[in-house]
Amino acid sequence: MQTQSHLSDVKTLRERARRHIEQGAVTEAYTGDREEVVRLLNEALATEMVCVLRYKRHYFMARGINAESIAAEFAAHAAEEQMHADQIAERIVQLGGAPDLSPDGLSQKSHAEYVEGTTLVNMLKENLVAERIAIDSYREVVNYIGTSDPTTRRLLEGILAKEEEHAEDLSSLLVSFA
Repeated sequence: MQTQSHLSDVKTLRERARRHIEQGAVTEAYTGDREEVVRLLNEALATEMVCVLRYKRHYFMARGINAESIAAEFAAHAAEEQMHADQIAERIVQLGGAPDLSPDGLSQKSHAEYVEGTTLVNMLKENLVAERIAIDSYREVVNYIGTSDPTTRRLLEGILAKEEEHAEDLSSLLVSFA
């Protein structure tokens, strides 16, 4: 039986696996710029954490006739953003980096802003703006990564799909106020 020239034989796979085992999941076949990917992921982590905090504030501050259902949406989005942050932090560690959760740097690294909002409409708009920022940001990172890091790309594509869903939810809620 003839082997494909682009596939490694078992002996080679085993030998490569034993080299640099301290690097954990990152093998010699990883072609991404790890430092840059970790930097980008830390920016994404900061973005998610700022979004968690903004959604949580909006959840607690929602007032008015439609407040209960909108507050519930804010709480659900906060929980999903926290899940995204956890997934991103885990990937940073897999790549040999350290998740930067320092409160001092979160707002500087975050692509989204922390805007408190004073009315339900204002809160919805600010959250929609933040989701749109995350969508564009993650799309750019996915394109930058390309095929060099399929695991990170898939992670961000999954988060991107959820951010698009959040944006649609918020947009629909805003229409109800028009």
